[in-house]
Amino acid sequence: MIRSLVLALSFAAALPAAAHDLRVFASVSGGTVTVESTFSTGRIPTGGEVRVRDAEDTLLLTLPIGDGGETSFALPDGASETGLMIEVDVSEGHSDYWLLTPEDIAHGQETN
Repeated sequence: MIRSLVLALSFAAALPAAAHDLRVFASVSGGTVTVESTFSTGRIPTGGEVRVRDAEDTLLLTLPIGDGGETSFALPDGASETGLMIEVDVSEGHSDYWLLTPEDIAHGQETN
């Protein structure tokens, strides 16, 4: 009985964390990178920042999360050869990232 109660409580304690997962998606259209940030519940984060890093983990840009959880910026020089790591940290204490590979970038540039 106690074992079942402990298992049930531990499962219930894990639910709130899963309910607030941050989701990050980045895409390229022409020469512009767009980053979309939402929680798994569909709620838009309020406050936070987007960090853009190159293949050597050098910080290239730090930008605020825009209205609607969307942030856009010009594709940095050289990114099409090496790719980018887009990190998002929100004021609610959650973070996630998206990797844009050279193939992703090339595909986004071809569609325009």
